Amino acid sequence: MSRHRTLRTRVKRGVAGWPVAVIGLVALLVLGVFGWSWLGGVLERRAAAEAGDCAEGEALLRIASTPSAADAVRDVAKAWSAKRPVVYDHCIRVEVQSIDSEVVLDSLTQGWDEGKLGAKPHAWITDSMLWANRLGAQDHSLLGAAPQSIAQSPVLLALPEQGATAVQASAGFRWTDLPGLTSAPGGWDRFGKGEWGQFKVAMPDPTSNAATAMAIQSALAGASPEGKGPVTTEMLDLDPVKNTMASLVGAKPVETPGSTWEAMHLLADSTAVNGSGFSSVPVFEVDLYRHNTGKDSGTPPLKPLYGVAPGGPTPVADFPFVALAGDWVGEAQVRAAQAFREFLTGTEQQKILAAAGLRVPSSTERPKPSPGVRWATMTEGLAPADSNTTQQISAAWATADNGQVVRVLVDSSKSMEESGGDGKSRMEWLKAALSGQVNRSLSGSVGLWEFSRQIDGDLPYRELVPTGPVVEQRQALLDGIAGLQPLSATQLYTSLVALYKDAQADYQDGKRNRIVVFTDGPNDGGLDFDGLRAQLDQLKDDARPIPISVIALGSAPERDPLTRITQSTGGSFSVAEDGKAIDSALAQVLSAS
Repeated sequence: MSRHRTLRTRVKRGVAGWPVAVIGLVALLVLGVFGWSWLGGVLERRAAAEAGDCAEGEALLRIASTPSAADAVRDVAKAWSAKRPVVYDHCIRVEVQSIDSEVVLDSLTQGWDEGKLGAKPHAWITDSMLWANRLGAQDHSLLGAAPQSIAQSPVLLALPEQGATAVQASAGFRWTDLPGLTSAPGGWDRFGKGEWGQFKVAMPDPTSNAATAMAIQSALAGASPEGKGPVTTEMLDLDPVKNTMASLVGAKPVETPGSTWEAMHLLADSTAVNGSGFSSVPVFEVDLYRHNTGKDSGTPPLKPLYGVAPGGPTPVADFPFVALAGDWVGEAQVRAAQAFREFLTGTEQQKILAAAGLRVPSSTERPKPSPGVRWATMTEGLAPADSNTTQQISAAWATADNGQVVRVLVDSSKSMEESGGDGKSRMEWLKAALSGQVNRSLSGSVGLWEFSRQIDGDLPYRELVPTGPVVEQRQALLDGIAGLQPLSATQLYTSLVALYKDAQADYQDGKRNRIVVFTDGPNDGGLDFDGLRAQLDQLKDDARPIPISVIALGSAPERDPLTRITQSTGGSFSVAEDGKAIDSALAQVLSAS
């Protein structure tokens, strides 16, 4: 009965079926048109991308890479290019150039030579965050985004085979043992080879050799509360840490070469332990692999070096991808750099990096053959120091290594009263940075001058503390720094000539003689720029170089004349946009060779 009622109800409504069908057909046609248009657009965009005919044309993404990773990064770039990437309506082409990190840093901050290096890069892949920290210390505005690691490589000690065999057959040693081990007259006694004499470790300049810098951190880490880092700026003020640093510097072989690569080649050519003047050198695992397989020189050595991993927390290079910022970096490059960095971390791309001797989280594959490299499992990594402390460690090493003769010229103009951040003036931040450096200095000489207008009678400058050994006048320097007060206008150029003459008259042969200037405004009165250049040109003596380094305070310094001054004397130009950046900028200047 119910079924018949349903039928009667349907018939009773009397609605024809064909209008519904027509409406449905029209709807399907409309949806089909929209769907076809959407699909056509997708296909057109895809075809355009595949044809390289993007709406905004082609954009080039230039990447400067450390030689340790350049070949692998090029292979990844080829894989990405094969996918026809389109970013910000541009077809992206990636160009990877192998350039030493030291060259990239100096060129970005002091002037890029396109004739030698080509156009500026939009991104930089370096071997260690230390380089990114140094870039930030000199000019933070060049960092486009927070650096991100794409791979890793632990620090090892590279030794000839017989030395490595002796070390590995013993009870071993830790990174924190290095100061005592290297300073002992018979360091090889510990490994049953007393006839070999001193265990000498080459420590090429940590400013330009990141493996050295990280090994130093590991040696100092024993003074941290848990013995595994991180090293802090406060620790560097402690006498035990200063003594450790002094021991490391004092044990440095006289024959220490300028670079890690040179040290490896000398060790490989040596026929006896210490035959090259040293027993070993800190090196990144990937660089030892490249050395032993001839990927760095094209020819493998006759005898490979062997990597030994000291015990304790291991220092690890993190190979950061550093996006750069500047007027040469467009929006397309910004987005392309981000996209390529993400592509680098993909599983297949990580395998390419692993095959090149780098360590990655997603793969345990190792290149074969790999003579001298054991690829030992890392059980614990060293907690790295922060960006400021890394600069302070290099500066402490530089001042301990035969010392420096530094004359500091401080701007005492009224503008130094302006805020430097966190409720403190620029002058307050500067005084804190200078005091910290004086307290941490192990040796060398420092003098303190200030400049303003009519600060000493009619003179716009005056000497507060004569240049002399830090250990003999530490308190006088601290008192002079504490007495700095903003006074009048900026008269830099006249003051700089007077200080340069003083530095020449008291030049100390065999040491780094340098001038460091802090200023926050343009020259205001007295000698003009042309007059300054003319006088400096007359005063300069190539046999007695005195580089002038300028640290400009504030976000809008007078870059052009200040940069020209530093370049003409072999110094450096840095920008500290706020007070917190002054300490790192000063340490970066003092650590530069």
